[in-house]
Amino acid sequence: MKNKLRYVVPILIVIVLAAARLTAKPAPEHPYYTPDTARPLVIAHQGGDGVWPGETMLAFQKAAALGADVLEMDIHITADGALILMHDETVDRTTDGAGEIESMTLDELKKLDAAYDWSPDDGLTFPYRGQGLTVATLEEVFQAFPDMRMTIEIKKTNASMAKPFCDLIREYNMQDKVLAASFHDERLEEFRAECPEVATSSAKNETTVFVLLTKAFLGGFYSPQFHSLQVPEESGGITVMTPGFVRAAHARNLAVEPWTINDEETMRKFIEWGVDGIITDRPDILIEVLGG
Repeated sequence: MKNKLRYVVPILIVIVLAAARLTAKPAPEHPYYTPDTARPLVIAHQGGDGVWPGETMLAFQKAAALGADVLEMDIHITADGALILMHDETVDRTTDGAGEIESMTLDELKKLDAAYDWSPDDGLTFPYRGQGLTVATLEEVFQAFPDMRMTIEIKKTNASMAKPFCDLIREYNMQDKVLAASFHDERLEEFRAECPEVATSSAKNETTVFVLLTKAFLGGFYSPQFHSLQVPEESGGITVMTPGFVRAAHARNLAVEPWTINDEETMRKFIEWGVDGIITDRPDILIEVLGG
C-alpha cells in the first residue's frame, strides 16, 4: 500500500498542476492598452515632478506639450466630496498650508499655493512660489485633457472614492483613457466592483503574489484580474524588475510599467527589456532617450 501511495501522490500533484495551468487565463484585453506605439509609454509621474511642481495643472500642461503619453496623478477626497490631486494625505509638504485634505473643503484647498515648497535645487530656490498655482481637481484635468491617457492612483482615505471617481470617469467618457491604481488591495477591489469597465493595475498583494510566482517559474498559473504591473525596481530586498519578470508578465498579457525611473541608464536598460511604459519624474529625459 505504501509503495502504491508513493507513486499515486506525485501523479495527483502533476494532475492538479496541469489542470491549474490549463485553466489559468491571461489578463483581459482593454482599449487602454491599444497597440498604437512601438515604444514604451512615457508616463509623467505627477505630471513630471522633477521638472515642474507635481500634481498641478501647469505640470500636466507642460507634460502634455512635451509629448508625454500618460499623465500620472493621485486622488484624495475633500470634506465636501470633491476629488483633488495631491500625493500626500496632508497639504503640509507642498503648499503654504497645513492639515489633512479630508478635513478641508475644496474652497479652503483652492486658497493654497500648490507650488509653495516645490524646488528644483533642494530648497535653494522656489521659482513657482506665488505664481498662482492652485490645488487641481480631477474634473479640471478631465476637462483640460479629454484625449490623454491617465494613471490615477487611489489613495487610502477614510471616505470611499470609488463611486465619485467612477461617476466622474463616466461623466467625461474616460473609461478607455483611465488606468486606476492603488497600493491598497481593498480600495482597488472596491473600485473594480463599482467601475468594472475601467482598466486597473495590480495592488500590493496582487503584485507580491505574481512576483513570487515568477521567482518560482510559476507565473503561467496566475489568472490576473488586472491589466498592468506598476512596480519598483526592487522591494524589500527582492529584485522585482528582471528580463524574466517582463517575459512572464507579457505571457499573462500584462503590461509592465516600472517606477519611478529618472536616470537615463536605467531607462535604456528597461527599454531594452521590452517594458510597456516607464513612470518618471523626468519625462523630458525619457522622451530624449526614446528619440523625441
